[in-house]
Amino acid sequence: VNLKKPCPFWNDNSHCGIRDCAVKPCPSDEVPDGIRSGSYKYSEEANNLAEECEEAKRLGAVDGSLSKETQQAVLQWTRHDDSSDSFCEADDIYSPDAEYVDLLLNPERYTGYKGPDAWKIWNSIYEENCFKPQNVKRPLASGRGDDGGHTFYKWLKGVCVEKRAFYKLISGLHASINIHLSARYLLQDTWSEKKWGPNVTEFQQRFDEVITRGEGPRRLKNLYFLYLIELRALSKVLPFFERPGFQLYTGNKNHDAEMKNLLLEILRLAKSFPLHFDENSFFAGNKKEAAKLKEEFRLHFKNISKIMDCVGCFKCRLWGKLQTQGLGTALKILFSENLIEKIPESGPSYGFQLTRQEIVALFNAFGRISTSVRELENFR
Repeated sequence: VNLKKPCPFWNDNSHCGIRDCAVKPCPSDEVPDGIRSGSYKYSEEANNLAEECEEAKRLGAVDGSLSKETQQAVLQWTRHDDSSDSFCEADDIYSPDAEYVDLLLNPERYTGYKGPDAWKIWNSIYEENCFKPQNVKRPLASGRGDDGGHTFYKWLKGVCVEKRAFYKLISGLHASINIHLSARYLLQDTWSEKKWGPNVTEFQQRFDEVITRGEGPRRLKNLYFLYLIELRALSKVLPFFERPGFQLYTGNKNHDAEMKNLLLEILRLAKSFPLHFDENSFFAGNKKEAAKLKEEFRLHFKNISKIMDCVGCFKCRLWGKLQTQGLGTALKILFSENLIEKIPESGPSYGFQLTRQEIVALFNAFGRISTSVRELENFR
């Protein structure tokens, strides 16, 4: 991940402004050669990280070291340039600023990142990237004479199914992230110990029907919608991973075979579940209009993935990037069905390809949403 990309939309210099939101990257000797390409070396700057960020190896800091298991598990993937049909602005893994981060050492949880900065990110996503006209105000928008969302939902009902789905996906992603933050909230912060756990009050403020004036249940509905869409993508991408030519390379033959079996088991399980979302109604009208709408959809989503570079807290940025890229990969899969069906049994699949980054994002994003669904049961 490249956590140092500048925000492309507004001047933002709040990177290290928040207490404990810095990153300690992996020392280059910890990154296995199979992951690092031979031509790619860490720059001096990346190694000697700016001192002002050094002290923040605490609350929101990203622990950039790799676990022992990961160091042994050397993953070797061929890089395919697939930007033409990509829904996300992916990080260039060959950039000197790109760093390796072990997600297991950096769980997504409450970091103290909130207030105007965080609000600005979501506001930019909803107001400028969800096809919404300026004069239609979002439900619960502060100080704008809110009519309980009546005007907004009347507008939403009137737009085409694709634009409605787009809004629901973003709302579902927002809900999922809020559930994670409520479920792993900083409950105790003393010099002797930090304790994270579920914060029911925080959860209620975001989802309780009365407190949110009916908005909370809609958000949760959108979370399930997002879950079904990603589940559908997993079931559709099975042929890509089933090919004998698709290998996970960790340097241990038995481990590789076991990993591939586990991967296929998850995908087959997803396929066995009958009630997925049916995306065939998407972009199903006039061919020319459908192609134009699909391109708009793709560019709007790409913009949202760029907004993640404006998130001030690095840990939040890491998980924001990962989850938007995971959803973007799911959309790419759903809209590439014909290409996936044509993948040859052996040899390269030029028509449809997933990069290592996309695969990592797809499964981790789905893991986050599954976790949200499970946490909902706990909160109930």
